[in-house]
Amino acid sequence: MESKEITVVGLGYIGLPTAVVMAGAGHHVKGFDVSPRVRDSLKNGKIHIVEDHLQDAFDEVRKNGCFTVTEEISVSDIYVICVPTPFSEESDGKVADLAYVESAAAEVAKVLKKGDLVILESTVPPHTTAMMTDILTKESGLPKNDFYTAHCPERVLPGKILYELKHNDRIIGSADPEAAEMTKSLYETFVSGGHCYVCDDVTAELCKLAENTFRDINIAYANQLSMLCREAGIDVFRLIELANKHPRVSILTPGLGVGGHCLAVDPWFIVEKYGENASLIRTAREINEKKPLWVKEQVLNDIGYDKEKKIGILGMAYKPNIDDMRESPSLVLATALKNDGYNVYGCEPNSHGDTISGIELLQLDEMIESCDYLILALAHNEFKDDNIKVRINAKPHYDCIGFLRGQTE
Repeated sequence: MESKEITVVGLGYIGLPTAVVMAGAGHHVKGFDVSPRVRDSLKNGKIHIVEDHLQDAFDEVRKNGCFTVTEEISVSDIYVICVPTPFSEESDGKVADLAYVESAAAEVAKVLKKGDLVILESTVPPHTTAMMTDILTKESGLPKNDFYTAHCPERVLPGKILYELKHNDRIIGSADPEAAEMTKSLYETFVSGGHCYVCDDVTAELCKLAENTFRDINIAYANQLSMLCREAGIDVFRLIELANKHPRVSILTPGLGVGGHCLAVDPWFIVEKYGENASLIRTAREINEKKPLWVKEQVLNDIGYDKEKKIGILGMAYKPNIDDMRESPSLVLATALKNDGYNVYGCEPNSHGDTISGIELLQLDEMIESCDYLILALAHNEFKDDNIKVRINAKPHYDCIGFLRGQTE
C-alpha cells in the first residue's frame, strides 16, 4: 500500500502508540485529542503516558515529519477512532457508554469525503460499527456506499504495546468486504510479525469481547480459590503450584482483582446485550469486583479494626510497571478503607503526583518505614530489590500476589 494521509482520533494509551507505529511505517499521520493538555504535551515533544520505548519512537516520527498533532480533525484519506468506551451505572445494570464514539464519528463526518475509510479501534458492543456508519451517513450527507467503515479492535498488553502492535495477529471486520480488504492492506504495512484476518464487523466486535472475557473468567477462578484457601487456612499459591503439575491444568495467579480499560469493562458489554445467557460471565465479573472489598475485610481483621494504624498499599495502577489507574482494584480498596475512616496511603512509582483520587502517595522508603501494615498489590520493578522485599516482609502485611513467597523473616 502506498503512503496514506491518516488521522488518529484519540491519543491515549492505544491511540498514541497506534499513530506512532503507523507513522513509523511511512504514513503521514495527524493526531487529534479533545484534551488541550494532551495536545500541548505532545506538541512540546513529551508523551503523557508511561509505555516502554514509546517516547523514543515518538521522537523519531516527530523528527522526520511523519507525525503531527492538530487542533481539530482535518481532511485525510483514513480516520482511525481510538476513544474510550467506559460503562455507566444504570438502574438495570451496567451499560456501555458510547458517547465518545458517537462524538468522534460526528466530528469525522464534518470532513468525510467520498472514498474515505473510517476504522473503529475502540472496544465496543456488537453492532456499534453499524451505528457509527449511520452517524457518519447522517452527519456527512454522504450515502453509505460513498465511504468505507471497518472495525479493528486493539489487542495489546500495556508495557509491550509497540511490540505487540507489530507482532500480534489482528482481526478486521466489516459489513463491506471491500472495506475489510482496504483495512487489511493498511494494517499489513506495520503488522510485520503477525497475520490480519478478515470477517464481518459483528464477529470482530464480539471476538474482542470474547478474548477479554475468557481472561476475566480465568482470573475469577483464581481469585475465588484465594478466598476459599484463606477460609481453609492453606496457601493458595502453593495449592496452585501443585495443581498446575497436572498436564492439562494451568490456573492463573490470583491478585487484588481485575482492572484496566478492557478486562474490567468488556464483559459487561456482553452481559448488557445477552442478559441471562451470559450468567457465567456476570458471575466472574462480580467475583473480580468483590475481591478488593474481600481483601479489605482480611486486612481489617488482621489489624483488629484499629483506626490508628497506618495502612500502605504498594502499587496503585491496575497492573505492574504502568501508570494507568483505570478501574484499578487498588483504588477501589484504598477508597473503601478511606471511606470507613482508616488511614490509608498509596505508593505508585509511575505517578508523579502527590495524590491519586484523593489517596495520599508516599515514596517507597517512607511507606515501609511509616506504615504499620502493608498490602502487596502489584509487583512493580521498584519493589523487586531483595533488600526491599526483606524490609516489606518484616512488617505486618497482606500479600495479594504471592510476591514475598520464599522470603524469610
